Amino acid sequence: MRYFAHIGFNGYHYRGWQKQSKVNTVQEVVQKTFSDALKQPTNCHGCGRTDAMVHAVQYFFHFDYDKPLNPKFIFRINKSLPDDISVFNIIPMEGKPNAQTGAISRTYNYFIHTSKNPFLLGLSSLYEEKNLNLELMKQAMLCIPNYTDFSLFCKTPLKNDYNICKVSSVELFASPNAERIRFQITANRFVKGMIRIIVKRLLEVGLGELSVGDFEGILSGKIKPSEVTIAYPQGLYLTKVTYPFLDIPQHPEFASVFEVKGNSGWTKV
Repeated sequence: MRYFAHIGFNGYHYRGWQKQSKVNTVQEVVQKTFSDALKQPTNCHGCGRTDAMVHAVQYFFHFDYDKPLNPKFIFRINKSLPDDISVFNIIPMEGKPNAQTGAISRTYNYFIHTSKNPFLLGLSSLYEEKNLNLELMKQAMLCIPNYTDFSLFCKTPLKNDYNICKVSSVELFASPNAERIRFQITANRFVKGMIRIIVKRLLEVGLGELSVGDFEGILSGKIKPSEVTIAYPQGLYLTKVTYPFLDIPQHPEFASVFEVKGNSGWTKV
């Protein structure tokens, strides 16, 4: 029987989801915990890779197990997992759907705070920039869905068979005093480092170091930057993964970093 596990994790102390040699990863921890609990080797196939220190408010992986799970299994597995990884629910599936290839969209949010705040350490990226032009950043963001080739927004474009991504939605939000900023982007897939490279370029637009036209020129491939610059990892969150057969709201209590004090909360730019 195939199961989908719906989890969330704080990735600050991990080198991403994907299991790697000699480093601490979420997949390695999860697979060992599930293998011990089920008393058999258990492969946990994730819905995608995440970079080191990147978080997931919603993440799915699938695994196979021939028996029905004990009703107390989630409680027991959460007791065994470290505090920065939580299993929200486990769903038995019909057939053999794949957590990675079956997803039709993924949404990421990237958080920035512009004033030093010890309570956001590891949860948001600090960029002490007080005069970001949010309107110009929004104009640049709105160009993104018009393009599909993100080779110039990929850390390792030559390692991929193709760098085509269909971006369906981009949004920019700010707190009432603009001391916190949130980028949101939804696409069918993403290439390595894509969102963090986009965010870094948008910050350059907001600082007046890059024009909206030049940002679109990079998107179109007419302008090829001499170097790839990338935003910090800890502000990035995978927040939603959608399947044609499974669409679960993100866990409301896990993402306290999303909360903004004030009467209006996040305001769309």
